Amino acid sequence: MFAAFPPRDLWFLAPISLAFLYVVLRAGAPRPRTGAAAGFVFGLAFFVPLLPWIGEYVGPLPWLALAVVMALYLTAFGAVATIVMRLRFAPLWFAVAWTGFEAIRSSFPFGGFPWGRAAFSQTSGLLLPLTSLVGVPGLSFLVAVVGAAAGATALSAIDARRSGTYRTRPLVALAVLLVPLILGSVVSAAGPIGTHATSPIDVAAVQGNVPRLGLDFNAQRRAVLDNHVQETMALAREVTAGERPTPDLVLWPENASDIPPLENPDATQLIRAAVTAVGVPVALGTLMPNDGQPTNTVLLWGVHDRIADQAPSGRYDKHIIQPFGEYLPWRDFFRHFSSYADRAGNFAAGTGSSVITPVTPSGPVSLGVSTCWEVAFDRSTRKAVDDGAQMLYVPTNNATFGLTDMSSQQLAMSRVRAVETGRDVAVVSTSGLSALISSDGSVVEQSGLFEAATLQDSLELRDGRTPAVVLGPWPERFALLALLIGFLYALARATNLDMFAARRFGRPKGRRSSIERH
Repeated sequence: MFAAFPPRDLWFLAPISLAFLYVVLRAGAPRPRTGAAAGFVFGLAFFVPLLPWIGEYVGPLPWLALAVVMALYLTAFGAVATIVMRLRFAPLWFAVAWTGFEAIRSSFPFGGFPWGRAAFSQTSGLLLPLTSLVGVPGLSFLVAVVGAAAGATALSAIDARRSGTYRTRPLVALAVLLVPLILGSVVSAAGPIGTHATSPIDVAAVQGNVPRLGLDFNAQRRAVLDNHVQETMALAREVTAGERPTPDLVLWPENASDIPPLENPDATQLIRAAVTAVGVPVALGTLMPNDGQPTNTVLLWGVHDRIADQAPSGRYDKHIIQPFGEYLPWRDFFRHFSSYADRAGNFAAGTGSSVITPVTPSGPVSLGVSTCWEVAFDRSTRKAVDDGAQMLYVPTNNATFGLTDMSSQQLAMSRVRAVETGRDVAVVSTSGLSALISSDGSVVEQSGLFEAATLQDSLELRDGRTPAVVLGPWPERFALLALLIGFLYALARATNLDMFAARRFGRPKGRRSSIERH
């Protein structure tokens, strides 16, 4: 499962890994405690190598602690799955349980941790186009059901060979395996369903880079701002020299100016000089102090007659803030475990629309914003589209994670979101990876890590809503409801069978009932 995720991108290993897990949880009807142990081992083998970026500069304790906590969710999954998989259509129940527990860990506690959802491994996979129909939860379900169907096909074929009798169950499982893959190819050929392109827009994404790797990259906040100003000035000179086309919109990353420009005239002067030089609106990431409880903010700086406005014309405050980074829950408790605990911020979550509206030379553009951490959450990009976004803008700052896989894992999320929402996406990072992404999830242009770069290309503005956006949170809710009903029914059936056996035959001395074993 780990190798299915970027930067390795061996997407087919995700369903294969789940096929093996299905076999372990199905063959021989293991007890729930055996399923729990299998889930825990699977979770450790997956999350420990997936998440070392957590401890890149703060030591292994937070990384390993988080990996163990995530493995505990798969422990519960393994126990529950062994019970519901005793019902008919075991591959479907396996996938329902997988999707349900992904939903739980993506929302609880502290807002959840969606990293490592099976859907985010499918950026190069045959199932990716189906995301526009069923969303990220549905894509995870399809990955799980394809894997479970492969496992069921293998088990049925082995059983048929041993017994020497032909059964139709292998054909049913094989159909469950093949239909989603075929349907994915059909949807891919049809393009983003429910949306349509309105007009192109020339977008320039500026990655100014940071002065150093590590947690103290922002100790030179002025240097980070200077880098983005200089890169934008270079863009303006290339436009004047005819080496580049004039962009309609320039995008800077999260934390491009950690010097609040509304409180620091020198920062305002630098930003206005860059906006005037390029002659088009610039969106940039900054912070607003707000009397000691800052917000992670995107400001929109407009132009009139190619002169920068005196003040910003639009603002977005990050809605979903990151625990243990932008704020620290249970601060007094966690500071006992790490000297880095008090480095966590005290940010406040924003409210209101997820859209800012730059007035470009081509006309107004509804730009949906999901800042960094937010792109992992289904509700962020969905709200942006519901608010009228014609394209998505993901400003991010990954400088504190060094040269780890974190940037490529996060970029994969934006690629999946592009397909889910039917929108082109601009991912703009301080230090990489930045990318321009089309609505089919393909990367139009991409930067490297820890380099200064300006990406520029034409993206499509799109209107309409995909079925995935229309469905909203209902696929997850349905999976959780189905899992609860299936679990209770499986327990009740096991209890009734035990009661019938006890009345009819008597329980053998010392034997535990099915419910007791559960």
